[in-house]
Amino acid sequence: MTSIRAIVTDIEGTTSSISFVKDVLFPYARKRLPAYVETHADKPEVQHWLHEAAKEADLIEASRQEVIELLLRWIDEDRKSTALKALQGMIWKDGYEEGEYRAHMYPEVAARLHAWRGDGLHLYVYSSGSVPAQKLFFRYSEAGDLTPVFAGYFDTETGPKREAESYRRIVEAIGERPEHVLFLSDIAEELDAARSAGLQTGWLLRPPLEVPAQPRHPAYTSFDAIQP
Repeated sequence: MTSIRAIVTDIEGTTSSISFVKDVLFPYARKRLPAYVETHADKPEVQHWLHEAAKEADLIEASRQEVIELLLRWIDEDRKSTALKALQGMIWKDGYEEGEYRAHMYPEVAARLHAWRGDGLHLYVYSSGSVPAQKLFFRYSEAGDLTPVFAGYFDTETGPKREAESYRRIVEAIGERPEHVLFLSDIAEELDAARSAGLQTGWLLRPPLEVPAQPRHPAYTSFDAIQP
């Protein structure tokens, strides 16, 4: 492996279980979204993302209820909408701050992140969740506040995770050459895009997933197996 200077990591399935997002965060946001929109619709930030959601769906002069129903459908579809992710993040903030839940972390992740940072590596997050939601996720993790280890965060405003151009934008933003950046994810298609942009890749295949005999990318069952 070429000398690594920076690591960019995905969240779901990589640092944390998919089930936490699917079984805890999504239902929490879905249950509270209608009331949240009704009680916060006068806030400029909420207005902005409601407008962006309607625009994304080509809804002209949509009522507030129509946009709410659209967002609920998108939650059920796990749509990677930047507007939806931003609104979910606002709702999740209340849950974190009220102690409703803590973000799941695989057992070795926190120690490994601290070790990599201690070795001088710069650490970043790239997830489909909004940047504010990412920061909340790591601030209120089961392993404590992990935000100090990260130098920056990227979401789908940078671009779709399965397009190479998104990774080119990230390496330009962090000021590194792509061959010195390692991207970690559990999704092979995201890793394909990162590799097309010149980044090094690490495929997280955590149990019960099995590493194939000839994996498309360097494959690991935990962060402890990665030697950047």
